[in-house]
Amino acid sequence: MVVPPPSVWPPIQALRQRYDRQVRRWMPHINLLYPFVPPEQFDVAAGRISAVCARHPRFRLCLRWFAWFRHRPGRYTIWLRPEPVEPLRRLHADLAAQFPHCDDLDRLPHGYTPHLSIGQFSGRHEALLAFVDRLQRHWQPLGFQVDHVSLIQRGEPPDDVFREVMTFSLGLPAGA
Repeated sequence: MVVPPPSVWPPIQALRQRYDRQVRRWMPHINLLYPFVPPEQFDVAAGRISAVCARHPRFRLCLRWFAWFRHRPGRYTIWLRPEPVEPLRRLHADLAAQFPHCDDLDRLPHGYTPHLSIGQFSGRHEALLAFVDRLQRHWQPLGFQVDHVSLIQRGEPPDDVFREVMTFSLGLPAGA
């Protein structure tokens, strides 16, 4: 997954504190694969992840626009759209080729859609549109450099908070 640097977390976390019932368990993130291999296979998987990451340049992302996924009538996930999406799609595709069984994100109705979830919304579609419009009017775009991919793990309750356990550097800086 891509975890934004902590320096850009405050406005994201302010929204997540209000709207995301999972804020305690997850750091802000953009999934690349889900689910992943069990923790006892992390060391073996690390070599393949590292090799993929070495082939991808570092890149910048901007979180500028809100969007949503509809799960069923009246139930939505609100998210920030990272731009540009192509570096994330390429990274996802190369990782998915190494871990084809980690394909839940590819099986979604629109396929892999890079996103950073900020919360859940329940209500009529008109209310959703007004809610997203209000969020958008007050949002200041956030840009950040992506220079690594993170592997996360959680313990058993009550220690079920995800933590980065390995990071994998992306290859050469963009344009190098």
